[in-house]
Amino acid sequence: MIAPHLPHLSVVIPAFNEEQRIADSLRAITHFLDGEADPYEVIVVDDGSTDSTSSIVERLQKMHRSIRLIRIEHAGKGWAVRTGMLNAQGRLRYMCDTDLSTPIEELPRFLEEAAKGCEVALGSREAKGARRIDEPWRRHFLGRVFNKIVQLIVSLGIDDTQCGFKLFSARAADTLFARQTLPGFGFDVEILFLARRVGLSLSEVPVTWHYKTGSKVHPLRDSLRMLRDVLKIRWNSWSGQYQHESPPETAETPRKATQARPTETAHRPEPAEPVAAIEPEDRPLRPGPSP
Repeated sequence: MIAPHLPHLSVVIPAFNEEQRIADSLRAITHFLDGEADPYEVIVVDDGSTDSTSSIVERLQKMHRSIRLIRIEHAGKGWAVRTGMLNAQGRLRYMCDTDLSTPIEELPRFLEEAAKGCEVALGSREAKGARRIDEPWRRHFLGRVFNKIVQLIVSLGIDDTQCGFKLFSARAADTLFARQTLPGFGFDVEILFLARRVGLSLSEVPVTWHYKTGSKVHPLRDSLRMLRDVLKIRWNSWSGQYQHESPPETAETPRKATQARPTETAHRPEPAEPVAAIEPEDRPLRPGPSP
């Protein structure tokens, strides 16, 4: 159970060498959220940056107490998001790319889904009403090919797994990210696969998404790596790697896989009650929100 004085919303931002845009993004996020009534926190997880990303965040921390910084050794976007989600204190936890390619002003769309009881609301650039702005056609084409491959291998029934903007309930975040194994860009597919397996409710939220230069994703190279990750998800499922019965870890339980060295001591609330244990894949997934 989450104590009432803790933040309503946690915004988790994975960052790697983002000195050119982290300050503007944090100012935009805090300015928007300051206009809302509910308390919040913004967690920047520095994934081993070699530039001044952390020092910029530290300066902004002095001006805005809602900003938190966690530093980890470089491991990949997936591990940075995992670290942030498992150290977040909010009842709702919003994963947000540093570039704000989906503006923070679109957050209410996700919150509306959460208010309806949805536990995982994922931004979609393919859902009806979504818009892609200035995206190169080659990038879009490779993204659609990757999604088709994902559907063939793990059958998620989700049109856009890779959009970097997703909202989780505390219960969903504690349950899913405690089981995450992939550190790189393929982690989105793994998290959504696990969400389907445990029967969490999912909703695709149409967003306006702006292509921005400076992305850390290399369309061809990282697509191949993500394909490898998707195959690993299927293997993990077949081999029973996702069959856990223990609850999500608490702040007192060391997470050997994370290898995090935070700049603060992150005090996490008692995790929300987890959903049922994941069963091995000896029966077909059910269609709909819980396969």
